[in-house]
Amino acid sequence: MSDQKIRVGIVGAGENTRLRHIPGLKAIPGVEIVSVCNRSRESSERVAKEFGIPTVYDKWEELVAARDTDAIVIGTWPYLHCVVTVTALTAGKHVLCEARMARDAREAHAMLRAAREHPQLVAQLVPAPMTLRVDATVKRLLAEGFVGDVLAVEVRAGGTFLDKHAPQHWRQDRALSGLNIMSLGIWYETLMRWVGPSSRVAARGEVFVKERVDANGRRRPVDIPEHLDVVSSLAGGGQVHLMISNVAGLAGPAEAFIFGTEGTLRFCDNKLHGGRRADAALREIPIPPHKESRWRVEKEFINAIRGNEPVKLTTFEDGVKYMDFTEAVHRSLVTARRRRVAPKN
Repeated sequence: MSDQKIRVGIVGAGENTRLRHIPGLKAIPGVEIVSVCNRSRESSERVAKEFGIPTVYDKWEELVAARDTDAIVIGTWPYLHCVVTVTALTAGKHVLCEARMARDAREAHAMLRAAREHPQLVAQLVPAPMTLRVDATVKRLLAEGFVGDVLAVEVRAGGTFLDKHAPQHWRQDRALSGLNIMSLGIWYETLMRWVGPSSRVAARGEVFVKERVDANGRRRPVDIPEHLDVVSSLAGGGQVHLMISNVAGLAGPAEAFIFGTEGTLRFCDNKLHGGRRADAALREIPIPPHKESRWRVEKEFINAIRGNEPVKLTTFEDGVKYMDFTEAVHRSLVTARRRRVAPKN
């Protein structure tokens, strides 16, 4: 199975797909990208010409149904993730889907059900990438008791000033992005790797520019927060605070702290710092190259199809967990109450 030929179709050749997925797949022996369908015929043909992809489709349904395709890479905005995933799995195709998983928890659970109905197929989500280098070291230090018992986690992400005149971004359009808010889901996915899931959540957010002009020149209402504070309770004990913002000008790069009874860990600028109770300050924790985790999404996907390794980053099960969280945050914003992350079974 290690040399199995795999033919891939691309539905939605967005920036991440062009920069990472297509080059990553083309670099793997035995993998052929046979087709592409982007938002327009013109953009599809540009991508096909750039990467030497032989077939262009006007409709994604035709690409997914084609008999010359074994696997589908979905690089669209979240509004198509569920329907393309379910259609592809039903057609017997493996799926690599861009993050965020879906527009809401209902769609995410539908994707998970479809994956479980076809266990012989690989269903993978593109993982949150910003902490890959340090993830293994953070998990090892926590397991070894470097911080003791985890008491609090702080995440701050966002260092730009509010742009009142910018056009509406697709992430500010619920029809396209759903209940996802800025980088909330990405950071929660990361925290799950480190300290596990949360059980309850309370959130407050603010929209400062109530209307923006869309790509067609029409003024559209905006109700997705531009500044968000989330406080959640870890299932294993401890509290998490996330500040995700598009208005925190000059706040500096994103950072995350883990505070414990015996020590502290800090992630920032792709580096890890730590200190224990007797230390006067945090110090950088060196990570040897062989201990660094790196981007290997496309290789993991193909290896999983060939039976060489299981999917770890990121499974549909983990995707549902971060979608449950983002939906709980949305419900808390709407009702101004603490909400349970996932409903009781």
